[in-house]
Amino acid sequence: MKNWISRRQLALLGVAVLGTAAALFSTTQPSSADDVVLKVYTALEEEQLPIYKEAFEKANPGITIEWQRDSTGVISARLLAEKENRQADVVWGLAATSLMVLDKEGMLERYRPAGFDQIKEDFKDTRSGWPTWVGMDAWASAICFNKVEAEKLGLPKPTSWKDLTNPVYKDQIVMPNPGSSGTGFLTVSAWLQLFGDKGGWSYMTALHDNIKTYLHSGSKPCKAVGAGEYPVGISFAYPGVKLINDGAPVEVILPKEGIGWDMEATAIMTGTKNLDAAQKLADFAASADANKLYNDSYQVLARKDVTASLPANYPAGEEKLMISPNNFYEMADRRQAILDEWQRSFGSKDAPK
Repeated sequence: MKNWISRRQLALLGVAVLGTAAALFSTTQPSSADDVVLKVYTALEEEQLPIYKEAFEKANPGITIEWQRDSTGVISARLLAEKENRQADVVWGLAATSLMVLDKEGMLERYRPAGFDQIKEDFKDTRSGWPTWVGMDAWASAICFNKVEAEKLGLPKPTSWKDLTNPVYKDQIVMPNPGSSGTGFLTVSAWLQLFGDKGGWSYMTALHDNIKTYLHSGSKPCKAVGAGEYPVGISFAYPGVKLINDGAPVEVILPKEGIGWDMEATAIMTGTKNLDAAQKLADFAASADANKLYNDSYQVLARKDVTASLPANYPAGEEKLMISPNNFYEMADRRQAILDEWQRSFGSKDAPK
């Protein structure tokens, strides 16, 4: 919810990632000489990291998290580039479709965390009784709309994906590059499933005429809309709702055709020298306590026994609009081919990295 990457592509990914290495590393000093330091790779939002770290370390004294954080595409590429020299112990908070790629490369440890029976079926690797990844929460595509900027430009409020192809929006829309953003990929994946392959690519071609630039983060389009830089951004609900509650003139719109989604998930890397500590983190990541933390940012949770609450101004009906079935494994298998075609067709409008 991926063994299709050539050596040449892997090398290129490695080069790209090494160029951003300085941005990836955040060094954490253990609190005592006996502490185990877990290297945890993630694409979680930066503001989530200290909260999750504090909760885990409080529940597991003697284990310290050292985060390595970047966008989904960069973290996925780095993990693949490090296949023969693995640095990560655990991945906590990466798109399940990316973890499926690592799984196909034999990079994930089989582990059934405590409380696994309480995980919803859609959030499980159900191929056997010993999963290689476990879901945490789901996030879905959405449109962020700046009402003030749109009024200045005389732009109508969109209610559907198809609305965004209206020529009135020319050069007024930003969205994430699907190669660097998990949100971007789940959105492209949804269009291919909602409209079919031919219809999906035709839709993206029409949308491209109205795109100003493709950004390299799932939340940046919404944040840029909130700052008044653009009137319309394809993103996901969480950053938009946060902006609204902070006073920005933003509305979060769930397109009526349906919305793409992926789940954040956790996995242990094979070959970790800290397996016991890594299993403790996997147990915590699947726990009810952790799911309650996830609920501060996401409203669709993995645990059956945790009832999600909605923050003020969160759009209603998100889970009902999430496409079902979502062909995660098929999209994971096709991921590189989709990204290659997308980049050839639309990469001319990429923002600088």
